[in-house]
Amino acid sequence: MVSVASSQDDGVSQLASGLSEEDSRRVLAALDFVRPLYENEQVVTGQNALVFAQGAASVLAMLNSDADTRIAALLCELPVIAPAAAEGMEPRFGKDITDLVTNTRQLMRLHGQTFGQQAAEKGKNASQQAAEQLEAVRKMLLAMASDMRVVVVRLASRVTTLRYFAEQKLETDTTFRYARETLDLYAPLANRLGIWQLKWELEDLAFRFLEPETYKRIARMLEEKRLEREGFVNAAIDRLKAELAAAGIQAEVFGRPKHIYSIWNKMRGKSLDFSELYDVRAFRVIVDDIKTCYSVLSLVHDIWTPVPKEFDDYISRPKPNGYQSLHTVVEAEDGRPLEVQIRTREMHRFAEYGVAAHWRYKESGGSNFSAQKYDEKIAWLRQLLAWKTEVTDAVLTKDDARREWMEKLKSATLDDRIYVLTPQARVIELPSGSTPIDFAYYLHTDLGHRCRGARVDGIMVPLNTPLRNGQTVEIISARGSAQGQMGPSRDWLTPGYAASPRTRSKVRAWFNAIEQQETLSHGRSLVEKALQREGRTAINLEDLAHKLGFAKVDELFLAAGKETIGLRQIEHVLHADDEARHGAKAVEPEALIPNKSRSSSVAQGAKSGVLVVGTEGLMTQLARCCKPAPPDDIVGFVTRGKGVAIHRISCKNLAQIRLRSPERIIQTTWGLPEKETVYPVDVFILANDRQGLLRDISEVFSREKINVIGVSTQSAKGVARMSFTAEIASTAQLQKAIGIIHEVSGVFEVRRN
Repeated sequence: MVSVASSQDDGVSQLASGLSEEDSRRVLAALDFVRPLYENEQVVTGQNALVFAQGAASVLAMLNSDADTRIAALLCELPVIAPAAAEGMEPRFGKDITDLVTNTRQLMRLHGQTFGQQAAEKGKNASQQAAEQLEAVRKMLLAMASDMRVVVVRLASRVTTLRYFAEQKLETDTTFRYARETLDLYAPLANRLGIWQLKWELEDLAFRFLEPETYKRIARMLEEKRLEREGFVNAAIDRLKAELAAAGIQAEVFGRPKHIYSIWNKMRGKSLDFSELYDVRAFRVIVDDIKTCYSVLSLVHDIWTPVPKEFDDYISRPKPNGYQSLHTVVEAEDGRPLEVQIRTREMHRFAEYGVAAHWRYKESGGSNFSAQKYDEKIAWLRQLLAWKTEVTDAVLTKDDARREWMEKLKSATLDDRIYVLTPQARVIELPSGSTPIDFAYYLHTDLGHRCRGARVDGIMVPLNTPLRNGQTVEIISARGSAQGQMGPSRDWLTPGYAASPRTRSKVRAWFNAIEQQETLSHGRSLVEKALQREGRTAINLEDLAHKLGFAKVDELFLAAGKETIGLRQIEHVLHADDEARHGAKAVEPEALIPNKSRSSSVAQGAKSGVLVVGTEGLMTQLARCCKPAPPDDIVGFVTRGKGVAIHRISCKNLAQIRLRSPERIIQTTWGLPEKETVYPVDVFILANDRQGLLRDISEVFSREKINVIGVSTQSAKGVARMSFTAEIASTAQLQKAIGIIHEVSGVFEVRRN
């Protein structure tokens, strides 16, 4: 192993600056490890891999990051350049560093995947939608980092890449794309994390490639006036220092750095000329306490004339993000404006390292509960970064403090949300633990109802697979509307299928609508049968509903289906009408004649097509327990008030009825059914569970022109138990369908219940 001393001879000792002796040795040893692997290799941008790795680690050293983060930056290209060496990374460097490298590579993989593809949707809110997508991408990058240090490594690598482009004076489509991505994504991320050193440099470097002429013009104006400006500012600083010394005030006074992108932004946003900018001529005063801040402010206003309406007290009234400082603009003796910022050392450190990062008032956008929770986590991270700077010496000497800080930093993740992509690279924000079902319902309710499968990163997965940040999800849906057999499964309401309450609510709403339709249909059947018995099938149903206290006919049917209103109440209203017309109770001779105006499914109260021997015209109904259909052998059972119930001779319930009431059993046979009459039957299927099983079986019923009115499926240990209620014209039609279903892949048992 190359010694630390030899590495220092190579001019890389700055990579270990601010670290303990042991950590310095680890960083330089990592550099020595990658040197022979990187020396003759290039990264994707064309830069030498060793120079790139050293550059990124140097940026992190400037930020005073920990040793593991710097080592991760050095090793970051290892999986691409030397995969074999990367496989031995964990035994050599440990799991913590290996995870940092793996997660950083994951973020790098997203480069270019989301940008240039997420055009705003058409409409008057297109610009707002585009801004929301950019914001979602920023959050996705933060959320993808299981360790927040990963984001810092990614920012450092981007700074290194842009520095290389600037040094080589490259102006290609690649540099433009990198610059656009940096200005839209990485600079705002650095801003949110409060890493000002990187934010300003990222903005200026990106602006240099995006607006080269404007960049050069502002740089030229700064340079032309540099000596004059520096002389003016230095003279003001010297005078203030003298006045502070005379007043016995200890303070640091220094000029503010000039950032070209910030100058251009202010000129554009406030429609100002370069000569009108206050902060081009500016300096800061750093003192020990708040009381001294106001003493310095008074002194500044005594020396120079303050400009009205250009004073802000962010100490007594901090900005919403916690930023604190005194801002004032004064006129010097020659009338030129001069900006002065006054703050304590603590305020300055927080402002530089992020607690007071002022993204909220520099980046437009609304606020809601979700955004507030997100901001709270980022603010906590900023405080953590500031605390780290405050206790650096202790961290270097006390292992307990170091471990505590490391654990807190690693846990600073946005773990309550995930961010996934559509195939068109649109970013979708979902609750943590969401599945493809949640994803489908987020895009559109109808897509959720028709969801039958999903591909994640191109691979078919079960619908209850938890999604992870950065994955691309594609939904496979059934054709046509979900308002039929092809709706959601009741399994989706069980734990593990849907993490979002919004998704579960939509699934429940679908089943509630289906159940309501079934209740409505059942209630209509009951009412119609009651009218048949009374011989009043021609009655106006609207009038009947109103007399029973319902505004609409459907409300009457629902009440009858739910049994909140009894059929005797309907009969009572009908009898009352008869008494009102004739003065006495009347019984129509047609009371026992079935209603022949309706003919479809006997399950819904249509004519059964069953001939009861010796009792022509008596109302009949098919027993629900065995659901007979022609040409089953059948027998009748005379019920009390509901006509004759038709059972299959093999029905188990019928066997018990025979024992209790043999005298009520009558001989029956099938008559000639009306055209298009169908009969409900139950079919049970056992099969090996697989994707597309329900679809394949449903297609068999559809080809055989068999309508399915009910489906129930359960799956356990890879075996699917499926029950179908189908409407058939005869058992021959059913037997043909059963034979075909037997041939469906995975099916090993089909039978009629």
